[in-house]
Amino acid sequence: MMRIALALVIGVFAAGAALAQPAGDSRWPLERPIRLIVPFQPGSSSDVIARIVSQRLSERLGQQIVVDNRVGASATLGSEAVARADPDGYTLGLANTTTHASATAMQAKPAYDPVKDFTPVALIGSSPLVILATPKLPANNIQELLALAKAKPGTLNYASAGPGSIAHLTGALLEKMGNVRMVHVPYRGTAQSVVDLMEGRIELLMGTIAPSLAHVREGKMRALATTGTKRNAQLPDVPTVAESGLAGYEAGLWTAFVLPARAPAAIVERINREVIAAVNAPETRAALDKQGVVVETGTPEELGVLIRNDVARWSAIIREAGISAK
Repeated sequence: MMRIALALVIGVFAAGAALAQPAGDSRWPLERPIRLIVPFQPGSSSDVIARIVSQRLSERLGQQIVVDNRVGASATLGSEAVARADPDGYTLGLANTTTHASATAMQAKPAYDPVKDFTPVALIGSSPLVILATPKLPANNIQELLALAKAKPGTLNYASAGPGSIAHLTGALLEKMGNVRMVHVPYRGTAQSVVDLMEGRIELLMGTIAPSLAHVREGKMRALATTGTKRNAQLPDVPTVAESGLAGYEAGLWTAFVLPARAPAAIVERINREVIAAVNAPETRAALDKQGVVVETGTPEELGVLIRNDVARWSAIIREAGISAK
């Protein structure tokens, strides 16, 4: 009888513990490896950031994280795969300004809703761009560039990684706030545009900082300004666009992790906590700093506000500039 009573007591406590454990995540992340979908090419700046953080996150979670590069459709192919995945915590997505605030705004029928189809999880940081000029261009700063653009409207051109990319929007915002008209030249990626800039076949490139540093230091291209709210540690002598006379100018690429909509709150909270610890580890911060990333963290709710605000902001600029996916 004592054994039966003891078994009943144990059963009651076990049932209570099972009920206290959130459904669907009792063994997470122990069941299998986590897939991290990155909607950008291997070796790209976004891919490098994803791998730096995911390696540290994997160590903290005690589970392997496998990076899955899903490239195509202006970075929306991979994000669509995240949105359609099971919200069980085993499919994580790398999101940024392009995937969640600009690419879908250009499409008449977006493949996903950047707000409704995802659960915001953890902000990693922000990466300002750098406005680069060919050494052949007679402009050493933003004011000289704007003066040249006003003197020759519609003749200066700037390259980007494609229509609606953050590089494209950076140029469109510069045109709007500087009251100038330039020509956007889209490239498939940045490799060829870098060569064309150094050779003088194009005048300007809105580029990411890390891959540009060596060329700037060697004098193969000229850094006119960075696009963040404050100077970047990798280019401390280069002023921001706002410092250069366009007060309020700011453009950049925030990077974050998201899950499919309706992901369990316990998993969201756990990943958020571990990402914050991972990116604030000295070695991780140092690695991200070399990529031009300013570490910024916060709650999932704060990330959600950032996404909604950026969707509204860049959608308005896209409409005003008449930018389309074609």
